[in-house]
Amino acid sequence: MQRRHVLALGTLAATGAVAATARQAAAADETPAAPPPEHLHQQAASAGPVVDPDVESFTVRMPVPRVLRPTRVHGDHDYYEHDLRPADVDILPGRKTAALTYGGSFIAPTIRVKAGRRAKIKFTNRLAEPANVHLHGGHVAPDSDGYPMDPIAPGASRVYDYPNRQAATTLWYHDHTHHMEAEHVYRGMHGFYLIESDAEKRMGLPSDEYDVPIMIRDVAFDADGQIAFELGNDPDVTRLVPLANGKVRPFFPVAARRYRLRILNASNHRRIHLTLGAPMTQIGSDGGLLPRPVPLSELVLSPAERADVVVDFRGRAVGTQLVLDSKDLGPILRFDVTRRAHDTSRVPPVLRAMPPLAPAVREREIVLDLGPEQRSFVIDGKVFDPDRVDAVVTRGTTEIWTIKNATTVFGPVDHVFHMHLVQFRVLDRDGAPPPPGETGYKDTVFIPGSTSVRVEATFADFVGRYVYHCHMMEHASIFGMMAQMEIVP
Repeated sequence: MQRRHVLALGTLAATGAVAATARQAAAADETPAAPPPEHLHQQAASAGPVVDPDVESFTVRMPVPRVLRPTRVHGDHDYYEHDLRPADVDILPGRKTAALTYGGSFIAPTIRVKAGRRAKIKFTNRLAEPANVHLHGGHVAPDSDGYPMDPIAPGASRVYDYPNRQAATTLWYHDHTHHMEAEHVYRGMHGFYLIESDAEKRMGLPSDEYDVPIMIRDVAFDADGQIAFELGNDPDVTRLVPLANGKVRPFFPVAARRYRLRILNASNHRRIHLTLGAPMTQIGSDGGLLPRPVPLSELVLSPAERADVVVDFRGRAVGTQLVLDSKDLGPILRFDVTRRAHDTSRVPPVLRAMPPLAPAVREREIVLDLGPEQRSFVIDGKVFDPDRVDAVVTRGTTEIWTIKNATTVFGPVDHVFHMHLVQFRVLDRDGAPPPPGETGYKDTVFIPGSTSVRVEATFADFVGRYVYHCHMMEHASIFGMMAQMEIVP
């Protein structure tokens, strides 16, 4: 594990990568390009990262992100206004931490929409550098996808059009400006986007105040309480402070009843393994409800993956405390049973029909690897080039992609594969059926080193260029581990 990151992150000064040129290009409204390597050491220069600030566990309540409300409702769509801006936020008690945000809060406002009802969101960039918005898992036209080379210039605005023609699910939105996304997301540009439907509401799952989005991620702080984007180090070793909805090891009061928890791993790099001393039942993944509920003893999420779980606190006495724990980060969040409550919610034995996809018209092999110069991660032997199309797909067709994670000269290296535009079905892992939690629709899948995964997707509705990439963000942002497909008529 450490050797992997010495290889990956230790070459930054030689390869160059994030941000400085992008900031310079903003004034001229140019496309961000790779900066000189001097920038790579500026972000972590202050007082040096520390393992853990002096924060007493379970003394701060975990907030639930506020919901962004439409500014107006017009015909078949809801219209929102939102901004990208810097803010001093309350992550550590008694200190202000500088962040880059959507809407001024470290966890952006949640956007709740109705399946089949269009949302148009005017984003205004009040940052001093270009940035954009990617609706992760969203089925949207290319000009609303947050294409990496298509940022919003400082002071400019853009309307993103989200048709929401997909099943009810837990999505999220985050920056995707090439060479900047890793730093921007790490510094706070992330929030939930929840698609809801009347059909799902009729199922009787926990809802309203008992339906709680929880963003879990790791972070490192310097001695001044500022976020340390320490590019030269292994993120699994230095980013050891856990956050739940932007707070360090908070508590959350619950009633003795069922809750639906929409859990997102928003870490740039870390895979998290979660346990809780109460029954957990997974009901959903990236693309919405699973076919059937899945009882869990441990929930494992890679960066950008989501899981909807129902936790049953019934039968727990008032005063009971249950800790959501991670084997590598330690305690994440404590649930405190503070009251009794009437509960009419249920978890149906069947959640969703999964009809077979149309027959695949083409099969592709995608190889994730280390570049021949051993200083970049690559897809099919190439780093990202926005002028190159790596795959041409006919709109309306179904394809099967075999994504192979090659064994590098340094041994196995884990990656997380994310495809824009579509939700896909996981067919198998090295020929074996996927685990129960991957039997629904997905947009992000973990691929351990020296293994392969087959996925199947139908590319409907839109034409244009979209990317697919590793969602260990430094791999794509810094090393260009990203490729491009073009959907054609």
